[in-house]
Amino acid sequence: MIPLRNRIFGPAALSFPTWAYVIFFFVIPVAMVFFFSFGYKPDIYTAVATDELSFDRFPEALNPAFVSTFFATLRISLLGTFICLLIALPFAYWIAVKISPARRSLALALVMVPFWTNFLVRTLGWQIILSPTGFFSEGLMALGLTQERIDILYTHTAVQIGVVYNYLPLMILPLFVAIDRSGTKLREASYDLGANKVKTFFKVTLPMAMPGVISGCLLVFIPLNGDYITATVLGGASGSMIGQLIAEQFNSAQNWALGSAMAVVLIASTVVVVGLGFALLKIGQLIAAKANSIPISNGRA
Repeated sequence: MIPLRNRIFGPAALSFPTWAYVIFFFVIPVAMVFFFSFGYKPDIYTAVATDELSFDRFPEALNPAFVSTFFATLRISLLGTFICLLIALPFAYWIAVKISPARRSLALALVMVPFWTNFLVRTLGWQIILSPTGFFSEGLMALGLTQERIDILYTHTAVQIGVVYNYLPLMILPLFVAIDRSGTKLREASYDLGANKVKTFFKVTLPMAMPGVISGCLLVFIPLNGDYITATVLGGASGSMIGQLIAEQFNSAQNWALGSAMAVVLIASTVVVVGLGFALLKIGQLIAAKANSIPISNGRA
């Protein structure tokens, strides 16, 4: 058995940044939220008390407003993830396959530069674009496509547009890496065997890029589910998301127990949805493998 001194100060210490990050920025905060969810708010001056633990906050959290907002958030998250996938897949394929290696870095930089901009600033930019007096509405009127100003600000539509824009790079990058690593040999072999570009994409490129698809969907869906900045800036009261309700309990109402219970419900629901997604993906892969298999009888295919 390796002594504790050697485990702390020996070669294992080289992994310190990884496990320290996980412990201090994930395990401890989530454990505190989980613990506070069993507490209560004793008075208007105290955010949470944990001298008496109970499950009372969870029925209180599952009120009609929370449930309706949760399903609205889930709809925005699933649709936003799907739209990001539809946009990112051909775009990542174009960068990985069609653009020359000398210009690939520039294309990736153009994808990442907006992502490096402050999240709130980017969202405020869409508030200007989507306002009834913004250039989007003015441009449609100038082209004669509409006779009235487009008023979609502070709606679910505006929130949907905002989350797709904000999280799209998180879908493009893992897809690009997966497609780029798949190489060109399998695609060229598919062409040599008579497959066209469409069939090669769905039979070769997409299956090879499936790890990137899964990573991108997780990177988009999980943070999008808890996003409240986009909903606050672009949705207002009409396009609220569950993250807003949780943030209000912590910041405005100063009811950390109820806010923690809502957060625990959100975390558990996200885990369930992700688990169902993986199960459906596994079932789909098994069905596809069975459909594409060649039956063998008496030693002959």
